[in-house]
Amino acid sequence: MKYRHEWKHEISYCDKLVLRQRLSAVAQHDPFAKNGKYLIRSLYFDNASDKALREKIDGVPIREKFRIRLYNYDTSLIQLEKKSKNNGLCHKAKATLTQEQAQAIVDGNWDWMTESNSPLVVELHSKMLGQGLRPKTIVDYTREAFVFAPGNVRITIDDDLRTGMRCTDFLNPHCVMIPPGEPPIILEVKWDEYLPDIIRDAVNLGNRRVCAFSKYAACRIYG
Repeated sequence: MKYRHEWKHEISYCDKLVLRQRLSAVAQHDPFAKNGKYLIRSLYFDNASDKALREKIDGVPIREKFRIRLYNYDTSLIQLEKKSKNNGLCHKAKATLTQEQAQAIVDGNWDWMTESNSPLVVELHSKMLGQGLRPKTIVDYTREAFVFAPGNVRITIDDDLRTGMRCTDFLNPHCVMIPPGEPPIILEVKWDEYLPDIIRDAVNLGNRRVCAFSKYAACRIYG
């Protein structure tokens, strides 16, 4: 299992403008983005005792969370993801779902999962039975992404965070989404073995400190 480094910073709108200008000069926009940006919708899983939420808030060093994700409301590519944290390092496992499979999980039809060819789908099913994981809430936001090949660096700027509150109708584009209070803009920097100095300098905002912001935790503000 290969882990990656990850920094998160809460930034201002002015910071975003500065970073966009700097990064455009040294890195490339994500080639899969449209006009440099794309929309992300994620459906997060948790259990009745809010295991994933509490582990995040309590800063448990080794933890995991499951989510289903799509981009720009495009149902032709839906991914099941497990994001694992190990003392600040991150790993993400993925499996592709069909639209019908994603809807079946939301609807509580899970029998097919035991016969899936994907170990991740089987693992989620096991933890839905053993830990009581269930679809919990939808999280939407807009992402602007940059990539830099040396170090396999990926820099993202996420804003316009919105929550579906208790809504789990993941594939419904008309699901009511509202801001969770006044969420910040989030800068994320991810890399493998090393972070090149040119990127380190480009994302340096002087007085910004690494934070542990969680979009899922922020979007649970209403329960």
